[in-house]
Amino acid sequence: MNRKIKKQVLQVLQGDLETARQQLKQYDEHGLVNPLFSALYRSEETLRWHAVTLFGEVLARLADKDMEAARIVMRRYIWSLNDESGGIGWGAPEAMAEGIFHHDRLSDEYIHMLISYLCPDGPLEHQDGNFLELPALQRGLLWGIGRVAEKRAEILLEKNVVPNLLSYLSSGDGTVRAFATRALGLLGATESKDALSKLLSDSCVVRFYHDGIITERSVGAFAQQALEQMNISTS
Repeated sequence: MNRKIKKQVLQVLQGDLETARQQLKQYDEHGLVNPLFSALYRSEETLRWHAVTLFGEVLARLADKDMEAARIVMRRYIWSLNDESGGIGWGAPEAMAEGIFHHDRLSDEYIHMLISYLCPDGPLEHQDGNFLELPALQRGLLWGIGRVAEKRAEILLEKNVVPNLLSYLSSGDGTVRAFATRALGLLGATESKDALSKLLSDSCVVRFYHDGIITERSVGAFAQQALEQMNISTS
């Protein structure tokens, strides 16, 4: 039965997001966890992003019914990003962020862990970060910080994420630069004005997913939007 559900879920995720959303509501949330985890590792871009979006919604419903089961899912994300897991944790930061976006209690309990992946590791006796070194994982993390910033900017600002985000603006990876820029714009981080202005001419084009739609935009376009969100003229 589990194999059958997995096949059905993967097929549903390949189609329209709203249709997939409605079809997944037919399943018990507990039974969707493993199929959605497997979808996070798939190479098909649309399927994987739909899994990220819908995993957050499924996790919120699960948390309403069975908070401990939802915590187990969040701990699975965290474990997958741990070096000791033997894996890489593809999709984990994005899916974790979606859960935090959709559910207040999950946010209260786990937003600090999401933020920790931005932070450099400190000395062992007072280590405060779980820095992700792979740019591919940083992309997902910064996308996730931006997603959370859409709804919980005040919490992110209280936890002082801006200084860490600024360091990603000089990344050699264009997608990392773009998503850090977007997050800073959503946070209204005016202290990033000068750094963002330097990116206005950045012509690197990246793919960006939001609400079921994938678009292509330059880093410079992200920088312009961020500055406009801060009411800072780019002319």
